[in-house]
Amino acid sequence: MGTLVCFHAHPDDESIATGGTLARAKAEGHRTVLVVATGGDHGEVPADLGPGESLVDRRRAETERSCAVLGVDRLVWLGYADSGMTGWAQNGHDDAFHQAPLEEAAARLAAVLMEERADVLTTYDWHGGYGHPDHIKVHHVGHRAAEIAGTPDVFESTMNRDAMVRFFKMAKEMGVAAEPEGEDWDPEGPADDGNPFGTPEVELTHAVDIAAWVDAKRASIRCHASQITDAGFFSQMPDDIFAMVFGTEYFIRRGASHPMRVGWLFE
Repeated sequence: MGTLVCFHAHPDDESIATGGTLARAKAEGHRTVLVVATGGDHGEVPADLGPGESLVDRRRAETERSCAVLGVDRLVWLGYADSGMTGWAQNGHDDAFHQAPLEEAAARLAAVLMEERADVLTTYDWHGGYGHPDHIKVHHVGHRAAEIAGTPDVFESTMNRDAMVRFFKMAKEMGVAAEPEGEDWDPEGPADDGNPFGTPEVELTHAVDIAAWVDAKRASIRCHASQITDAGFFSQMPDDIFAMVFGTEYFIRRGASHPMRVGWLFE
């Protein structure tokens, strides 16, 4: 058995991007560790925060519940502040993850990798899936930390852009509402950094089957109830549609050849 460390930018990213992979790894006897770079300071602020409760407090509690659902053995917070979306003033704040010196942030993550003797690390693709500054930083920090720690396998978590295009085309033809209400979302259109969403299928290496754990993935997403736009969209999707779209998680393995194949992080 091995140890999987999943590195994410914000609370709820672990559910959406690698929830099924974490649940599958745990079910198959591997040790699972979640490392979150920021507290998600600039997410949606729910109306029911209690006296003295901050959004970060709420999102940390939601992440702890998500970890319980997925069977995560250890949760680590790197302690950086959310940088906000591209162009926000928060990008330049001294404590923002976006501003963190690469070697400093990588050393923090590498310490966890070495403590855990990690066999596999997941990070993000080169533009963090959709261009969020913190997601891009996760990509760079993750790869550098793996170099420092000598972690043998690194997988970049991403979305299959071509699969999403096929799904939305099919949904529209069927008259199924498959997008957030009022949003005409195009995965081939510009995302936060101006690049299209996710990664073309031709650039992927691994399609990980998580069909048997898709219910755990969905339950994990629902733990992040404060984030109404994201969690609400995913949790309200009909079960069969959710299973069809999110029953596979996609990765680019460092150093692996193409084309994409059905595979697993421990093989």
